[in-house]
Amino acid sequence: MARAEFSRSLRVAVECLPNSPRPRPARTMRCAHRSLYPPTSRCISTTPSRFAELTETPPEKFAAAPEINFSKEGEDDGGKPGSRLLRTLRVVPASPSYFSAKPTFTDDFIHLSALLRKVATLPTIPTYEAPKVAWKTIDQYRIMTNEPVKTQRFHKMMHILRRLNCIHPSLMPDEVVQAMKRYKKDSQPGDIVPAPGVVDEWGRAKGVGRRKTSSAVAWLVEGEGEVLINGKSLPQYFGRLHHRESAVWALKATSRLDKYNVFGLVSGGGSTGQAEALTLAVAKALLVHEPALKPALRRAGCVTRDPRKVERKKAGHVKARKMPTWVKR
Repeated sequence: MARAEFSRSLRVAVECLPNSPRPRPARTMRCAHRSLYPPTSRCISTTPSRFAELTETPPEKFAAAPEINFSKEGEDDGGKPGSRLLRTLRVVPASPSYFSAKPTFTDDFIHLSALLRKVATLPTIPTYEAPKVAWKTIDQYRIMTNEPVKTQRFHKMMHILRRLNCIHPSLMPDEVVQAMKRYKKDSQPGDIVPAPGVVDEWGRAKGVGRRKTSSAVAWLVEGEGEVLINGKSLPQYFGRLHHRESAVWALKATSRLDKYNVFGLVSGGGSTGQAEALTLAVAKALLVHEPALKPALRRAGCVTRDPRKVERKKAGHVKARKMPTWVKR
């Protein structure tokens, strides 16, 4: 009986208490605190851009709608010019995507997609045979259009441009060429062409090579295989056999040691840098005499600026190409 009376009195006391709101847990309070600062979406580009390229890119002028000519309207009904036009005015935007978040990018993407569908049946060439093009980076495109274009959408547009660039050059339509000019950089890889080497009246061909802080100039003339570097013979100037082989490696790799005389001037750096600079200088001078030797010199590693490739070629080491893990064997 005492227990029943105690429970009844406790129930009455609870019912008499005022209804108070339940306290929020800590997690809910943290969520409410975060809602005060909504997350901002950022477009991150993985392609580094130089400051000069970004500052030299001018933004394009965007026209919302064509200009309205008020001078010819309203004169027939005796009113002021443009009075009738103002009563029935309805401005039509110049771009169908004007009311979207990124109208310029949307128009560009739609235009390129329609152009790709139009020329999809034209024959193409492999990607490695397509002309080398330096496309604008995403930062340059954002500055040009003044729109926050996302990286994923920009890459989709670049995919269409690379597909258009793979069309056979002899069948490339003019409208495709004009459309791709908008997305190319001002300076292209093929714009700067070095002056072709010539053989002077004394039968000499000149080649210049650099390695780190060392620079070398070599003159090649037909002879019996004499080598003079800074007025000294090859064994006198380079004490190590490794440096002597590096200096005339282009002639040794092509079996031309007894056919040409070499006169070289080297400066700066150490002995290893000077010998590797001579490797490139002699190879360039040899290409002036015999341009057909370029594949052989490329296989020997003489036309590259990376000395590690030259060392692997001289040692006879050929690195095996690793197959991707997704390729089925």
